[in-house]
Amino acid sequence: LHLSAVKLAELHSDLKIQEKDELSWKKLKAEGLDEDGEKEAKLRRNLNVIMTKYGMNGKKDSQLVDTNYIKDGTESDTLDDPRLEKLWSKAKTSGKFSDEELDKLWREFKHHKEKIHEYNILLETVSRTEDIHKNVISPSEENLVKEEILHNKHRELKEKLRSINQGFERLRKVSHQGYDATSEFEEPRVIDLWDMAKSANFTEKELESFREELKHFEAKIEKHHHYQKQLEISHQKLKHVEGTGDKDHLNRNKEKYAMLQEKTKELGYKVKKHLQDLSSRISQGLQHNEL
Repeated sequence: LHLSAVKLAELHSDLKIQEKDELSWKKLKAEGLDEDGEKEAKLRRNLNVIMTKYGMNGKKDSQLVDTNYIKDGTESDTLDDPRLEKLWSKAKTSGKFSDEELDKLWREFKHHKEKIHEYNILLETVSRTEDIHKNVISPSEENLVKEEILHNKHRELKEKLRSINQGFERLRKVSHQGYDATSEFEEPRVIDLWDMAKSANFTEKELESFREELKHFEAKIEKHHHYQKQLEISHQKLKHVEGTGDKDHLNRNKEKYAMLQEKTKELGYKVKKHLQDLSSRISQGLQHNEL
């Protein structure tokens, strides 16, 4: 796959979550609690996202490379959207961003690209489901269940599209004006969650509690970014030492690399699991708004 050390650690975290979700689903299925197949469909969709993200779907140039810093001041992947490319180009040449801020902004652009990609996968899934449903002539209880599944998927599409629109407006604003020093959050995923939480059916007390939890979540993400960078540096050092022939030095570097790799995997899993839990809570709040 030609993945970097960081991306391999991320793949491990994603697959670990997928495995846990599939084991939970198998238990539900055995108890007859997924008769409509909605949870199974979501698992397949999530696996499709993972395979596409890491270039394992058999398609060339489909891998979403999510670097944690910009090497030599240049991005290592395209954004696949003329509007995003234009905004990024303008931001790079504006002189309003330090190298650290450009790194942070690039992560926001890459996060936005992934959101669009996930939306397109869900849209394709919904379209296929609708085509199958249209070919069913006789109404039945099973078809009513499938209509409910479609309704839920349309709601999920609506939430994702709203998040994409909000995200693009934020990128447009930041690219033109620079970062706001008084901004409450910096991490793209946390900003998304906070924007959605403010639109959800939360009381002021619940929203305040959610804000505090997001602060802890952002600190967890920053810690993960730190270990990702250390892992990448350790990987480069290991490659260098391998060419020197110094066995003692090589063994020390291998031990440090293995330690950093395991810590990065562990933190990546915790971050993504926490993100799942927070997103689920917000989704429930948004659903209450529609009732």
